[in-house]
Amino acid sequence: MLTAIVLITADVSRIPEVAQEVADLDGISEVYSVTGDVDLVAIARVREHEDLAGVVADRLGKVTGVRDTRTYIAFQAYSQHDLEQAFHIGLD
Repeated sequence: MLTAIVLITADVSRIPEVAQEVADLDGISEVYSVTGDVDLVAIARVREHEDLAGVVADRLGKVTGVRDTRTYIAFQAYSQHDLEQAFHIGLD
């Protein structure tokens, strides 16, 4: 399984719509709205590198309102438990 983190800059007026459309794409497991210099962070999980090109370039990049993407391929997850805990802080 290949995991990629996709930073998305979107048209401000369409951020919620872009987030939902990206979340609905095959190969995207999560989408987060974030603070900082990008608007959304998407997590793509695919079987092969070729599949990643299909998700990011062929589908995600064509969502109306997506202005820019930067994709980072993850080499290794150090602890799935730690990652899950980081996203659930304070939500117990």
